[in-house]
Amino acid sequence: MRGDNPPWGRLIRSSALFASPRAVGTSGVGRANRGRGPVRRSQWERGWRCGPAPRSPAGGTAGAPPSSLPPSLSFPLAAMAAVAVAVAEQEQFYALLGNLLSPDNAVRKQAEETYENIPGPSKITYLLQAIRNNATPEEARQMAAVLLRRLLSSAFEEVYPALSPEDQTSVKSELLLFIQIEVQSTMRKKICDIVAELARNLIDEDGNNQWPEVLKFLFDSVSSQNVGLREAALHIFWNFPGIFGNQQQHYLEVIKRMLVQCMQDQEHPSIKTLSARAAAAFVLANEHNAPLLKHFADLLPGILQALNDSCYQNDDSVLKSLVEIADSVPKYLRPHLEATLQLTLKLCADTSLSNMQRQLALEVIVALSETAAAMLRRHTNIIAQAIPQMLAMMVDLEEDEDWANADELADDDFDSNAVAGESALDRMACGLGGKLVLPMIKEHIMQMLQNPDWKYRHAGLMALSAIGEGCHQQMEGILNEIVNFVLLFLQDPHPRVRYAACNAIGQMATDFAPAFQKKFHEKVIGALLQTMEDQGSQRVQAHAAAALINFTEDCPKSLLIPYLDNLVKHLHSIMVIKLQELIQKGTKLVLEQVVTSIASVADTVEEKFVPYYDLFMPSLKHIVENAVQKELRLLRGKTIECISLIGLAVGKEKFMQDASDVMQLLLKTQTDFSDLEDDDPQISYMISAWARMCKILGKEFQQYLPVVMGPLMKTASIKPEVALLDTQDMENMSDDDGWEFVSIGDQQSFGIKTAGLEEKATACQMLVCYAKELKEGFVEYTEQVVKLMVPLLKFYFHDGVRVAAAESMPLLLECARVRGPEYLTQMWHFMCDALIKAIGTEPESDVLSEIMHSFAKCIDVMGDGCLNNEHFEELGGILKGKLEEHFKNQELRQVKRQDEDYDEQVEESLQDEDDSDVYILTKVSDILHSIFSSYKEKVLPWFERLLPLIVNLICPHRPWPDRQWGLCIFDDVVEHCSPASFKYAEYFLRPMLESVCDNSPEVRQAAAYGVGVMAQFGGDGYRPFCPEALPLLVRVIQSPDAKTKENVNATENCISAVGKIMKFKPDCINVEEVLPHWLSWLPLHEDKEEAVHTFNYLCDLLESNNPIVLGPNNSNLPRILGIIADGEIHEAIKHEDPCTKRLANVVRQVQTSGGLWTECISQLNADQQAAIQELLNSA
Repeated sequence: MRGDNPPWGRLIRSSALFASPRAVGTSGVGRANRGRGPVRRSQWERGWRCGPAPRSPAGGTAGAPPSSLPPSLSFPLAAMAAVAVAVAEQEQFYALLGNLLSPDNAVRKQAEETYENIPGPSKITYLLQAIRNNATPEEARQMAAVLLRRLLSSAFEEVYPALSPEDQTSVKSELLLFIQIEVQSTMRKKICDIVAELARNLIDEDGNNQWPEVLKFLFDSVSSQNVGLREAALHIFWNFPGIFGNQQQHYLEVIKRMLVQCMQDQEHPSIKTLSARAAAAFVLANEHNAPLLKHFADLLPGILQALNDSCYQNDDSVLKSLVEIADSVPKYLRPHLEATLQLTLKLCADTSLSNMQRQLALEVIVALSETAAAMLRRHTNIIAQAIPQMLAMMVDLEEDEDWANADELADDDFDSNAVAGESALDRMACGLGGKLVLPMIKEHIMQMLQNPDWKYRHAGLMALSAIGEGCHQQMEGILNEIVNFVLLFLQDPHPRVRYAACNAIGQMATDFAPAFQKKFHEKVIGALLQTMEDQGSQRVQAHAAAALINFTEDCPKSLLIPYLDNLVKHLHSIMVIKLQELIQKGTKLVLEQVVTSIASVADTVEEKFVPYYDLFMPSLKHIVENAVQKELRLLRGKTIECISLIGLAVGKEKFMQDASDVMQLLLKTQTDFSDLEDDDPQISYMISAWARMCKILGKEFQQYLPVVMGPLMKTASIKPEVALLDTQDMENMSDDDGWEFVSIGDQQSFGIKTAGLEEKATACQMLVCYAKELKEGFVEYTEQVVKLMVPLLKFYFHDGVRVAAAESMPLLLECARVRGPEYLTQMWHFMCDALIKAIGTEPESDVLSEIMHSFAKCIDVMGDGCLNNEHFEELGGILKGKLEEHFKNQELRQVKRQDEDYDEQVEESLQDEDDSDVYILTKVSDILHSIFSSYKEKVLPWFERLLPLIVNLICPHRPWPDRQWGLCIFDDVVEHCSPASFKYAEYFLRPMLESVCDNSPEVRQAAAYGVGVMAQFGGDGYRPFCPEALPLLVRVIQSPDAKTKENVNATENCISAVGKIMKFKPDCINVEEVLPHWLSWLPLHEDKEEAVHTFNYLCDLLESNNPIVLGPNNSNLPRILGIIADGEIHEAIKHEDPCTKRLANVVRQVQTSGGLWTECISQLNADQQAAIQELLNSA
């Protein structure tokens, strides 16, 4: 085998919300596309009865009549009538604005529909008139300003160009005039927002500002004596810091001077605050412009001063700006980092400030620990002061008498200091690393755990839970004392401390698995079972059960089996008690967790759960049948999950007695609950349970597909609500209604409502499961599933959805095979373009690797002819890009190693990046492997555009993974494209031979495999190189550490290559001399692919009665039977492989020889004799 995929890079983060901010921006929110994105608009649509406003003779939309008409007796009647209509329509519009603000939903909805139906240019006219008219109620004027800003943000290209040039000029000048005459500051800000939005849209593709008057207005206003105008100029610049377009460099000194002067304004705090925000926005807008950031570094002290002052005036806007800088442009803070950290630390510690302000101040430090960890690690004094602040926040808990026995779990109060402190500690430990954090925090935690106040003990235990992931390496060494200490707190007099101890145990069981389970199984299982008996507190019982779930999920099966009787006894008795309590008191919290604990135990011990099956199944079925009330939905869902997991654990034979009942219960749920609410927790449990039932029942599950597929497709088709919002809109949308936001610059954010995303991902994964399990039995649904899945390759809101979409593609092709080649080809055409494009655009490397892997498998399924010239052209460009990016990333990492903040933790993260890059390289290799094996030498001209890059991979100075995968690609060229491959031999042959003895075993393996396929497929051109390779191969095989774990695969490939040279190029070497050595190196058992080659060659030699192999008087036969037996013991060859039959025939021939057989068998040990018998039975 040419090489193994490395283990890293395999995990897919299934619940990340966005692949990355880039994912949102892949379609670009640039100039041409601005405002076209998924905009969240209120449904202002349909039903405007008056039609468009009257057209002015110039072709624009007529504005409202001037405030004073020239006195003229001969005023034309038609003109008067037009004015009257316009006035009437404007009056109607004022009424409409009033209705849009109505508290009555029906009135408001009708008004929204009506508003949406007004033509865009007319909207501008009416909205401007409403803003202009001081007689309009203030609330309605503000509403008009918000609507006009939104209109320009979301539909600029539709509405503004439709205005005549005169009307466009009029709009621009009126807006600037409104700012100057407006007396209400709130209204003035809203008009400034409109100006900023219009200016943003009037920067053309080349960066020219097509509204030069707005720049003059800014300069005039910022130096005005009128404070309102200065505020307005700063507000516009804050809202759109790119307003200078391609003139920015020209005005840089002016911009800087303007900001510095305003920040020094001691008389007007609002000017100081706004200029600090504007400076921060300008820095953020120019985050990639290093010289500019350096030039503006001396503004930071002014920003910090304004931040301090504004916080004590109950304004956290500058503080939020600093958080954004820490998040996006941390290097900007470097020249004044100490001052920045000291200030945020002071604010965080000041209990006179609001919780939100203190948490934001802490967020600056925490964000830096993630975005500029190496820079922050130099300021250990700050970190040492920040940690006690986080711990102090975690102590900020309220007494709650009802807590211990509450049956409903209240959602974490994410605004609370305790939750914020814990989250900050977790993130900082992960960001800065345990080497720095653990020594600083250890003593604090020990003191807290000895405090008589329960809040301190609780916080200390929660802190231990929080730092486990970040301090993993450092805590491993002292885990024994930590665990012993934490277990004591399971006996603490206060229930919330006992709860925190359960939390710490559960979290450590996850963070340190499976070492934690191996070391502490005896102590932990007993202690948790005892805590689950804690009748004094339901919450503690439930959390002990939750900790047990964490423990069993990652526990090796063999460790858990000795405790099974005791576990089952406890879980069953608690389940019975809690079932009684559910019936008598309606309490369910503990029962929900116990049911999941049972499921987790069954899932881990698998078939060993069979003896306990009948103990649990009747009660579990009873819960599903009877727990139909709305408040029991979660319990019912978890019980459905438990039944399906037990079924999977015990297997089809045992489960069949209940399978029919369970299927009926599930079907009943599906039909009774066809109107389940979208957020019903049962849905995702049901979807997963159906998939497990499919695994249990196999082909018999097919009959249930008509019932199952409807709800599954519905869930997989969930479309999330998304919105493109500017900062004002975002601040108006509360975080707690399920929206999450990602900033995409230019004061704009992308929002998504996250409800249903996890369910969608689960449903997509289940569709993959059905395709995998049912194969052709799923063919009826392949078309609708393909139509769903292909667009989901671009579903950037959830990594798991894109992974499932990619995974499904080759499986769906396999399912559709039975429909014949034409149907299969049509389906492949539908997915091929999308897959290639996804390889080119996918921003997350974990997801990208899955898409590339699936694409390679699709080519394996479809074979020769599946890609046309356009496909090859596009794919070639993308793969070339990936390889170039690979080299570029390596160079960037070398640059980072020269950085002044470089340290060993930075090196660790660079190594992680490198691993991730190499994993993508393995997938490039996979795709090329599939193309070569399908297309053979026909594809070589296409491959030539990649050739220089592949040659670069195998240069001696490159890292070993590059050389490994470069050689693997050339191995494929030789194996699948020979003898034509020889024309490229000048590029790879010498490096391949030199790599046979490389220091890296992975490189040796790839080189040795290459030598083997050269002998097997290479043709006459390669003949002279076989004798040259032989001594190199032998040197590797005979080295003292050849069979160690890290070297054995390379060694076996060398042995196999020697065999292939003897078999396919026997005239190149002295076979009689080499054969005895080769025999002494057998058998191979690690590399199964090469083991088959060697055993087949051994059979060739034995079947031809080769005298060297058999030895004088068949004296080698006992040794040969030993080789065959060892191969069987190590499962080197699958029983279905034809080679097994050949080996069995060899053994049977020896069997017929009487005395020789007895002599051979007597020289084998008991395991070898049993293995020979097993081989004979299987063949």
